[in-house]
Amino acid sequence: MRNVLLAAAAMSVLAAPAFAQSNPESRGYGSLGYTHMEGDAAQTGAVSGRLGVNLNRYLAVETEVGVGVKDKDITVAGVDGQIKHEWDAAGYVVGKYPVGDKLELFARGGYGHTELKQELAGAESKVGGDSWNYGVGANYYLDGVNGVRADWTRRDFRDDRGEADAYSVSYIRRF
Repeated sequence: MRNVLLAAAAMSVLAAPAFAQSNPESRGYGSLGYTHMEGDAAQTGAVSGRLGVNLNRYLAVETEVGVGVKDKDITVAGVDGQIKHEWDAAGYVVGKYPVGDKLELFARGGYGHTELKQELAGAESKVGGDSWNYGVGANYYLDGVNGVRADWTRRDFRDDRGEADAYSVSYIRRF
């Protein structure tokens, strides 16, 4: 699954400039920011990057990757341990609604993978997994290309592995 998501991310990087040339309305965009994740197991954080292409004014596709930077210390039955956010990746279809020249609201849905590792009493186990993701957010552009993005995304893990809410704030740039 990880290889499929990484391949999809690479293909979108290559396809975005070509699509933008073939459709004069489309523009690519990228963002870099911080994602705080609250789930059943722990609260962790990651530096997240997104790359997307607008198919038209109201529809886009985007990929997202994150690298964990905040882990959570835990105690289970008196034994200290830690949950580590290793990495995550996802692909989304994004519906957008422009509210003037500077503000854009969006909803997105997609599929992803979150790799979390629990270390307890010297033993390691995986806590994350594959998930169906959906959420909402807004982009506010300070000028024609630079802006701020804020969003919430629910990660609904498969195989009854729980849910996690991801809150992100990032710098976004159109290209």
